Amino acid sequence: MHRFFITLFVGFGFLQTQADDAALSGILVEGHDWELIAEGFEFTDGLASDEAGNLYFSDVKAGDAIFRTDLTGKTEKFISDAPGISGIQKGSDGKFYACVARGQRVVSFTKDGSEKLLADEVRPNDLVVAHDGNLYFTMTPTKEIRRISPSGEMSVVNSGAITRPNGISLSPDQKTLAVSDHGGKFLWSFAIKPDGTLGEANKLATVKTADEASEVSRGDGTATDKNGRYYVTTQVGLQVFSKKGKLLGVIRAPSENPIVSTCFAGPDHTYLYVANGGSIYRRKTKTSGALFFLKPITKKE
Repeated sequence: MHRFFITLFVGFGFLQTQADDAALSGILVEGHDWELIAEGFEFTDGLASDEAGNLYFSDVKAGDAIFRTDLTGKTEKFISDAPGISGIQKGSDGKFYACVARGQRVVSFTKDGSEKLLADEVRPNDLVVAHDGNLYFTMTPTKEIRRISPSGEMSVVNSGAITRPNGISLSPDQKTLAVSDHGGKFLWSFAIKPDGTLGEANKLATVKTADEASEVSRGDGTATDKNGRYYVTTQVGLQVFSKKGKLLGVIRAPSENPIVSTCFAGPDHTYLYVANGGSIYRRKTKTSGALFFLKPITKKE
């Protein structure tokens, strides 16, 4: 697609967002539209950030690496020989954790690229890593959420509650796990018990679908900001919910391609990034992301 057409589409999408979703005015910065950051890939996914605000992502269909876009906008391979990755997160130990969907593995990488197997013969989609070292990942085909404890033990912490569990995130205090449903219309939440296991599944929010008759939102990647708002990529755009589950609005996708992953990165983690087909976009916000490799946020900032 020509850049000129993208600009027109993005500008129109911004006007629609402002007109339809006035509640987003407290999050989005007026006059700042979607900005193209990286392009030329086949299917970007697995957005994550580090302390400095560098962005990490994969090309889950055609790529063979984890890529990094630094604060100057330069994109390069960060970890080579890492194909088929659908989820990436940084841990408090400095390692990067990844769902290798194509290889049916969950692994960790050191900064020099050394790989350690954490689980194999699994069907991982996305993951989140808490500050205490507990790792949670979704198994979309089997309707499971699994946990890998800090000691390396894997267990099923929920099975069957969600039709197609997909994106996964935490509350800022890291006491609640939030999971999107690619095959339903709810954002689900689970209280995390002191031992790392999960409480009962709760319907935290109703996610908008493409039409009122549909029961499928195609909920995908999720992120959380420091105020506890949840951001969920869906068929109709990036939906934003309050920490209590109220829909605050829908941010239109940068292009006609689906958005499948989102995170906060960039300077002070105040930019909202999305994986949109073969490209990465970002836009400035009035908030910043909750970073789970840091200590939990226990009070409103």
